Amino acid sequence: MKRTLGIVKGDPWLKPYEKALQGRYDYAVRREKELVGDGTLSDFADGYLYFGLHFIDGQWVFREWAPNATAIHLLCDTNGWQKTPAYALHPLENGVWEAVMPAEALHHNEHYKMFVEWNGGCGLRIPAWCQRVVQDRGTAVFSAQVWKPEQPYIFTHKKFKATKDPLLIYECHIGMAVEEERVGTYEEFRINVLPRIASLGYNAIQIMAIQEHPYYGSFGYHVSNFFAPSSRFGTPEELKHLVDDAHGLGIAVIMDIVHSHAVKNTQEGLGLLDGDPGQYFYSDGRREHPAWDSLCFNYEKNEVLHFLLSNCKYWIDEFRFDGFRFDGVTSMIYWSHGLGESFGGYGDYFNANENGDAICYLTLANKLIHQVNPHAITIAEEVSGMPGLAAPFKKGGVGFDYRMAMGIPDYWIKVIKEKKDEDWSPGGILWELTNHRSDEHTISYAESHDQALVGDKTIIFRLIDADMYWHMGQGDHKETIDRGIALHKIIRLFTASTINGGYLNFMGNEFGHPEWIDFPREGNGWSHKYARRQWSLVDRQDLQYRFLSAFDKAMLKVVGINGFNTLPLVQRCINDGDQVVAFERGNLLFVFNLSPNRSFTGYGIQVTKGSYRMVLDTDDPQFGGYGMVDEEQIHFTQNGKGITDSSLEWLRLYIPARTGMVFIRKD
Repeated sequence: MKRTLGIVKGDPWLKPYEKALQGRYDYAVRREKELVGDGTLSDFADGYLYFGLHFIDGQWVFREWAPNATAIHLLCDTNGWQKTPAYALHPLENGVWEAVMPAEALHHNEHYKMFVEWNGGCGLRIPAWCQRVVQDRGTAVFSAQVWKPEQPYIFTHKKFKATKDPLLIYECHIGMAVEEERVGTYEEFRINVLPRIASLGYNAIQIMAIQEHPYYGSFGYHVSNFFAPSSRFGTPEELKHLVDDAHGLGIAVIMDIVHSHAVKNTQEGLGLLDGDPGQYFYSDGRREHPAWDSLCFNYEKNEVLHFLLSNCKYWIDEFRFDGFRFDGVTSMIYWSHGLGESFGGYGDYFNANENGDAICYLTLANKLIHQVNPHAITIAEEVSGMPGLAAPFKKGGVGFDYRMAMGIPDYWIKVIKEKKDEDWSPGGILWELTNHRSDEHTISYAESHDQALVGDKTIIFRLIDADMYWHMGQGDHKETIDRGIALHKIIRLFTASTINGGYLNFMGNEFGHPEWIDFPREGNGWSHKYARRQWSLVDRQDLQYRFLSAFDKAMLKVVGINGFNTLPLVQRCINDGDQVVAFERGNLLFVFNLSPNRSFTGYGIQVTKGSYRMVLDTDDPQFGGYGMVDEEQIHFTQNGKGITDSSLEWLRLYIPARTGMVFIRKD
């Protein structure tokens, strides 16, 4: 008799779907055995050491999997981009081709491609496993590049371990991290931005757009070359230096990895590498993503699993990334890609719409990643809420450490757009912020890059809009500005104080970076105006952006204490009529008054008895507030009417309108 899976034991509502969950578990076990035999996933995922171009024992060895090819030649600068016998690949077994060439056949920095022939066609291709791709500035054509520097980068912080309790993520993009209207570099980010992140108190960065992508405006999501770090930002050594320096600052580096789809391009990408449209992708109507103009991987094929799993290990081994945020998980795990689905009940997760091969791949990827680095971080960007994604595999889950709490930013937008300030319900907000599965950790956030893309607005811009252009000077207390700054802080504190795993912020949003994000494209005249970060705004002492940044730093100091995310959240007051909510986590008490115009004197809250001292106040003048509360005052609890729990007493506070406060208790 088979054991009951842990996720079913923890959630009786999953009992009707136990057979489906057990089948998912058994399939992953069977596929792993099929792939690795008596070995390990880590051994299996060494494909990047075998395929691609390598200098071994004084000679060049190049291999590629191209089962539909009839002939392959390497064309490069050295051979004048001509087919020659010395650069011809020879077929091995199982569709693998190989060329062994002397040292003088190729040189560091030179460009090369494959010329692939198949029955009925031929074409120039960039190798699937190549680790360096560059674009010619004159022709805009991409080519593989030989990369064999005389002094490979040597990591200095080799014993770094990521901190997870809690995980405080600064989501970022290398190219848009400069103030000038251009593409930034790894070096500029390492030197200028990493210190800012460390000083704010974040312990992780999540870098977007690392894998090479031909179209900059895709935000890195139309990947062409999965093993090549984007050369538009610099060299592989410079990326390694960035990761190493981050580790030296105590910052984990998470990569936004795209295994959910691939760019349709043929000369740059995998679309028609050996002439077979089904080499890496589905060959039927499932091949093209109906919404993303991209190609969908066929996760049923062992060679595809080998490619993608090796890709995971490659970024950890070669660049010391501490983990991954897997993009587009919803699109992967449903044949419908989640499009048009409501996901209103458990039955919507376990039916013929489920792509079992994609779920199996994600399960194996999580096992592999944690096998290679037990301290690694994996995050699922998934909107449907499929149970078990962030549960351990041994309990019947897919094995992610976290899932993105994608409903939270959507909820904040809904509140801001649809409700008057006097109708904001603190009880409803608290429920939404804490509405997650007890057996899965989440990454909570008020807004990420998604909420700031062109056509949308950041939270600060929704709150203040065009007044940001004229009234953000220090001392300018225009009502819309005061309201926007106050709510910006409250929204972030409310979100961060309720985490059960981690918290995320997108680069610049901590100080209320104005306007949206829009990458260079034909529609905007290929402008970089909205694909940059105006750091000078937060650095200027005469502008109020610095108040928001100072608050973000102070907030992270409070919620960033070790183990904060594991502390139970105990509700102490929910009064939607007064728009007041209070809850305890450990020895911290959080109190919010969302009313825009009602302050309360002597407001009674039943809390754990002791003395309380304020440690954070959104209305503090150093954060752009009015300082209506004496921060030095010690508040003592008192017994009185209505107390039925001997551990509780009344705490009576002055709670100004539109504020959030944090108190620390001394027993």
